[in-house]
Amino acid sequence: VQLQASGGGLVQPGGSLRLSCEARGIDLDYYAVGWFRQAPGKEREFVAAIKWSGGSTAYADSVKGRFTISRDKAKKTVHLQMTSLKPEDTAVYYCAADRSSITSTMGNMGVYDYWGQGTLVTVSS
Repeated sequence: VQLQASGGGLVQPGGSLRLSCEARGIDLDYYAVGWFRQAPGKEREFVAAIKWSGGSTAYADSVKGRFTISRDKAKKTVHLQMTSLKPEDTAVYYCAADRSSITSTMGNMGVYDYWGQGTLVTVSS
């Protein structure tokens, strides 16, 4: 199983960026895929998640209205479209897959079974 995260980079405040998470070696039909982030000196935190089957989504309050998670079934890829970026969004972003795919726990880092390697997002002028 491999989750390949990509799309990170340097962007100015107010800018946009799209992250992608491609899944290999895994049937996502019964999974949820989530994005988490970890800023320097801080704990990893939940950002957004989506159920592969049905497409239900969940977001952290800090990104609601600015970030959108979506899935491309044909490419087995989950995207995180980030807009109106702020310096406090600077972090390494990780994607992860949760086999239980329970809506109430999609924000819980501990339920995720597989993790990608992370991609760095830096928001700075």
